[in-house]
Amino acid sequence: MLRPAVTARSLRRVNTVAATAFLIGGSLFALGAALAQAGVDFTVCASIYLAGGAFFSTGGYASVVQVVNEPPGGFEGEPPSRWRWWSREPRRLQWLSAVVLFAGTCVFAINLVDSFIEGLSPTAEDRLVWSPDMIGCALFLISGHLAMTGISGEFWRVWRRRDLGWWIVAVNQLGSVLFMVSAVASFVRPSTGDALSTGIANWGTLTGALCFAIAGLMQEREHPLGPRRRRTPRTASTSPSRR
Repeated sequence: MLRPAVTARSLRRVNTVAATAFLIGGSLFALGAALAQAGVDFTVCASIYLAGGAFFSTGGYASVVQVVNEPPGGFEGEPPSRWRWWSREPRRLQWLSAVVLFAGTCVFAINLVDSFIEGLSPTAEDRLVWSPDMIGCALFLISGHLAMTGISGEFWRVWRRRDLGWWIVAVNQLGSVLFMVSAVASFVRPSTGDALSTGIANWGTLTGALCFAIAGLMQEREHPLGPRRRRTPRTASTSPSRR
Protein backbone atom coordinates (compact mmCIF):
# COMPACT_ATOMS: atom_id res chain seq x y z
CA MET A 1 0.00 0.00 0.00
CA LEU A 2 1.20 3.50 -0.79
CA ARG A 3 2.23 5.57 2.18
CA PRO A 4 -0.19 8.51 2.83
CA ALA A 5 2.68 11.02 2.54
CA VAL A 6 3.59 9.70 -0.92
CA THR A 7 -0.06 9.79 -2.01
CA ALA A 8 -0.50 13.36 -0.80
CA ARG A 9 2.65 14.49 -2.61
CA SER A 10 1.52 12.82 -5.84
CA LEU A 11 -1.92 14.38 -5.53
CA ARG A 12 -0.38 17.81 -5.07
CA ARG A 13 1.54 17.33 -8.30
CA VAL A 14 -1.58 16.28 -10.20
CA ASN A 15 -3.46 19.23 -8.72
CA THR A 16 -0.70 21.54 -9.95
CA VAL A 17 -0.92 20.03 -13.44
CA ALA A 18 -4.70 20.51 -13.54
CA ALA A 19 -4.56 24.05 -12.17
CA THR A 20 -1.79 25.12 -14.55
CA ALA A 21 -3.58 23.56 -17.52
CA PHE A 22 -6.79 25.45 -16.72
CA LEU A 23 -4.87 28.67 -16.15
CA ILE A 24 -3.07 28.44 -19.51
CA GLY A 25 -6.15 27.16 -21.34
CA GLY A 26 -8.31 29.97 -19.99
CA SER A 27 -5.68 32.55 -20.85
CA LEU A 28 -5.40 31.25 -24.43
CA PHE A 29 -9.16 31.34 -24.91
CA ALA A 30 -9.32 34.87 -23.58
CA LEU A 31 -6.56 35.85 -26.00
CA GLY A 32 -8.33 34.15 -28.91
CA ALA A 33 -11.61 35.90 -28.12
CA ALA A 34 -9.90 39.28 -27.82
CA LEU A 35 -8.20 38.83 -31.18
CA ALA A 36 -11.46 37.66 -32.77
CA GLN A 37 -13.25 40.75 -31.48
CA ALA A 38 -10.43 42.89 -32.90
CA GLY A 39 -10.95 41.35 -36.34
CA VAL A 40 -7.78 39.24 -36.52
CA ASP A 41 -7.71 36.46 -39.14
CA PHE A 42 -9.97 33.56 -38.21
CA THR A 43 -7.32 30.88 -38.69
CA VAL A 44 -5.07 32.58 -36.12
CA CYS A 45 -7.90 32.74 -33.56
CA ALA A 46 -8.96 29.14 -34.24
CA SER A 47 -5.37 27.95 -33.75
CA ILE A 48 -5.19 29.71 -30.39
CA TYR A 49 -8.51 28.13 -29.39
CA LEU A 50 -7.16 24.73 -30.43
CA ALA A 51 -4.10 25.15 -28.24
CA GLY A 52 -6.31 26.27 -25.35
CA GLY A 53 -8.54 23.23 -25.85
CA ALA A 54 -5.54 20.92 -25.57
CA PHE A 55 -4.70 22.43 -22.18
CA PHE A 56 -8.32 22.15 -21.03
CA SER A 57 -8.39 18.46 -22.00
CA THR A 58 -5.17 17.93 -20.07
CA GLY A 59 -6.71 19.63 -17.03
CA GLY A 60 -9.87 17.58 -17.39
CA TYR A 61 -8.02 14.28 -17.41
CA ALA A 62 -5.77 15.40 -14.57
CA SER A 63 -8.93 16.10 -12.54
CA VAL A 64 -10.08 12.52 -13.15
CA VAL A 65 -6.70 11.12 -12.07
CA GLN A 66 -6.81 13.29 -8.96
CA VAL A 67 -10.27 12.08 -7.96
CA VAL A 68 -9.64 8.37 -8.52
CA ASN A 69 -6.54 8.49 -6.30
CA GLU A 70 -8.06 10.44 -3.41
CA PRO A 71 -9.31 8.57 -0.36
CA PRO A 72 -13.12 8.28 -0.81
CA GLY A 73 -13.62 9.48 2.76
CA GLY A 74 -11.44 12.57 2.38
CA PHE A 75 -8.53 13.30 4.73
CA GLU A 76 -9.55 10.62 7.19
CA GLY A 77 -10.13 7.93 4.54
CA GLU A 78 -7.73 5.20 3.46
CA PRO A 79 -5.48 5.98 0.49
CA PRO A 80 -5.73 3.71 -2.57
CA SER A 81 -3.58 0.59 -2.59
CA ARG A 82 -1.85 1.69 -5.81
CA TRP A 83 -1.70 4.69 -8.10
CA ARG A 84 -4.54 4.58 -10.64
CA TRP A 85 -5.01 6.27 -14.00
CA TRP A 86 -8.71 5.41 -14.22
CA SER A 87 -11.51 3.86 -12.19
CA ARG A 88 -15.28 3.45 -12.35
CA GLU A 89 -17.08 4.97 -9.34
CA PRO A 90 -20.46 6.26 -10.61
CA ARG A 91 -21.85 6.60 -7.07
CA ARG A 92 -19.30 9.29 -6.14
CA LEU A 93 -20.27 12.86 -7.01
CA GLN A 94 -16.61 13.82 -7.29
CA TRP A 95 -15.98 11.07 -9.82
CA LEU A 96 -19.09 11.91 -11.83
CA SER A 97 -18.17 15.60 -11.93
CA ALA A 98 -14.62 14.94 -13.11
CA VAL A 99 -15.67 12.41 -15.77
CA VAL A 100 -18.43 14.67 -17.12
CA LEU A 101 -15.89 17.49 -17.26
CA PHE A 102 -13.42 15.34 -19.20
CA ALA A 103 -16.20 14.15 -21.54
CA GLY A 104 -17.00 17.80 -22.22
CA THR A 105 -13.42 18.48 -23.29
CA CYS A 106 -13.61 15.50 -25.68
CA VAL A 107 -16.82 16.86 -27.23
CA PHE A 108 -15.18 20.25 -27.61
CA ALA A 109 -12.40 18.58 -29.59
CA ILE A 110 -14.97 17.97 -32.34
CA ASN A 111 -15.90 21.65 -32.25
CA LEU A 112 -12.26 22.74 -32.40
CA VAL A 113 -11.33 20.54 -35.34
CA ASP A 114 -14.51 21.15 -37.34
CA SER A 115 -14.08 24.93 -36.99
CA PHE A 116 -11.15 24.69 -39.45
CA ILE A 117 -13.34 23.26 -42.22
CA GLU A 118 -13.87 25.87 -44.91
CA GLY A 119 -16.93 26.39 -47.07
CA LEU A 120 -19.50 25.00 -44.64
CA SER A 121 -23.12 25.92 -45.23
CA PRO A 122 -24.97 27.56 -42.31
CA THR A 123 -26.78 24.28 -41.61
CA ALA A 124 -23.56 22.26 -41.68
CA GLU A 125 -21.80 24.79 -39.46
CA ASP A 126 -24.57 24.58 -36.87
CA ARG A 127 -24.40 20.80 -36.97
CA LEU A 128 -20.61 20.36 -36.92
CA VAL A 129 -19.43 23.41 -34.96
CA TRP A 130 -22.29 24.92 -32.97
CA SER A 131 -23.91 21.67 -31.76
CA PRO A 132 -20.72 20.26 -30.12
CA ASP A 133 -20.20 23.69 -28.57
CA MET A 134 -23.63 23.58 -26.95
CA ILE A 135 -23.22 19.98 -25.80
CA GLY A 136 -19.81 20.73 -24.31
CA CYS A 137 -21.16 23.77 -22.44
CA ALA A 138 -24.04 21.69 -21.08
CA LEU A 139 -21.63 19.00 -19.85
CA PHE A 140 -19.49 21.59 -18.08
CA LEU A 141 -22.54 23.10 -16.39
CA ILE A 142 -23.58 19.64 -15.21
CA SER A 143 -20.06 18.98 -13.93
CA GLY A 144 -20.10 22.25 -11.99
CA HIS A 145 -23.49 21.44 -10.50
CA LEU A 146 -22.23 18.06 -9.30
CA ALA A 147 -19.07 19.64 -7.86
CA MET A 148 -21.03 22.30 -6.00
CA THR A 149 -23.44 19.71 -4.64
CA GLY A 150 -20.48 17.65 -3.46
CA ILE A 151 -19.18 20.62 -1.46
CA SER A 152 -22.37 22.16 -0.10
CA GLY A 153 -24.75 19.22 -0.06
CA GLU A 154 -27.24 21.29 -2.06
CA PHE A 155 -26.41 23.43 -5.06
CA TRP A 156 -25.75 27.08 -4.14
CA ARG A 157 -27.64 26.78 -0.85
CA VAL A 158 -24.56 27.07 1.35
CA TRP A 159 -22.22 30.02 0.85
CA ARG A 160 -18.80 29.10 2.21
CA ARG A 161 -17.02 32.43 2.35
CA ARG A 162 -13.77 30.97 3.73
CA ASP A 163 -13.77 27.77 1.66
CA LEU A 164 -11.30 28.12 -1.22
CA GLY A 165 -12.67 25.00 -2.89
CA TRP A 166 -16.18 26.49 -2.93
CA TRP A 167 -14.91 29.68 -4.55
CA ILE A 168 -13.00 27.75 -7.22
CA VAL A 169 -16.09 25.79 -8.22
CA ALA A 170 -18.29 28.92 -8.08
CA VAL A 171 -15.94 30.96 -10.31
CA ASN A 172 -15.66 28.09 -12.78
CA GLN A 173 -19.44 27.71 -12.86
CA LEU A 174 -19.81 31.41 -13.60
CA GLY A 175 -17.41 30.88 -16.48
CA SER A 176 -19.52 27.96 -17.69
CA VAL A 177 -22.62 30.16 -17.71
CA LEU A 178 -20.78 32.84 -19.70
CA PHE A 179 -19.59 30.26 -22.20
CA MET A 180 -23.14 28.98 -22.62
CA VAL A 181 -24.25 32.54 -23.38
CA SER A 182 -21.43 32.73 -25.93
CA ALA A 183 -22.45 29.42 -27.49
CA VAL A 184 -26.08 30.47 -27.87
CA ALA A 185 -25.00 33.75 -29.48
CA SER A 186 -22.85 31.80 -31.95
CA PHE A 187 -25.82 30.06 -33.59
CA VAL A 188 -25.70 30.67 -37.34
CA ARG A 189 -28.98 31.73 -38.93
CA PRO A 190 -29.71 29.41 -41.88
CA SER A 191 -31.41 32.23 -43.77
CA THR A 192 -28.51 34.71 -43.63
CA GLY A 193 -25.41 32.74 -42.65
CA ASP A 194 -24.69 35.20 -39.83
CA ALA A 195 -24.29 34.45 -36.12
CA LEU A 196 -26.97 35.72 -33.77
CA SER A 197 -24.45 38.08 -32.15
CA THR A 198 -20.73 37.86 -32.84
CA GLY A 199 -20.00 40.53 -30.23
CA ILE A 200 -21.80 38.68 -27.45
CA ALA A 201 -20.14 35.44 -28.53
CA ASN A 202 -16.67 36.95 -28.34
CA TRP A 203 -17.23 38.82 -25.07
CA GLY A 204 -18.86 35.77 -23.50
CA THR A 205 -15.84 33.69 -24.43
CA LEU A 206 -13.43 36.36 -23.17
CA THR A 207 -15.06 36.86 -19.77
CA GLY A 208 -15.78 33.17 -19.29
CA ALA A 209 -12.18 32.27 -20.12
CA LEU A 210 -10.92 34.81 -17.60
CA CYS A 211 -13.08 33.11 -14.95
CA PHE A 212 -11.41 29.78 -15.66
CA ALA A 213 -7.95 31.31 -15.68
CA ILE A 214 -8.62 32.94 -12.31
CA ALA A 215 -10.02 29.69 -10.91
CA GLY A 216 -6.92 27.85 -12.14
CA LEU A 217 -4.72 30.36 -10.35
CA MET A 218 -6.78 29.89 -7.18
CA GLN A 219 -6.49 26.12 -7.49
CA GLU A 220 -2.69 26.42 -7.44
CA ARG A 221 -3.06 27.39 -3.77
CA GLU A 222 -5.07 24.32 -2.85
CA HIS A 223 -3.48 21.45 -0.96
CA PRO A 224 -5.04 18.03 -1.63
CA LEU A 225 -5.75 16.04 1.51
CA GLY A 226 -5.64 19.12 3.70
CA PRO A 227 -7.06 18.77 7.23
CA ARG A 228 -10.65 17.51 7.16
CA ARG A 229 -11.33 18.78 3.63
CA ARG A 230 -13.61 17.17 1.10
CA ARG A 231 -12.16 17.42 -2.37
CA THR A 232 -14.16 18.02 -5.53
CA PRO A 233 -12.96 18.29 -9.11
CA ARG A 234 -12.79 21.67 -10.76
CA THR A 235 -14.68 22.64 -13.83
CA ALA A 236 -13.52 24.50 -16.83
CA SER A 237 -15.09 25.15 -20.11
CA THR A 238 -14.35 26.28 -23.59
CA SER A 239 -16.45 27.90 -26.24
CA PRO A 240 -14.37 27.59 -29.39
CA SER A 241 -17.14 28.04 -31.93
CA ARG A 242 -16.42 29.85 -35.15
CA ARG A 243 -16.42 33.58 -34.48
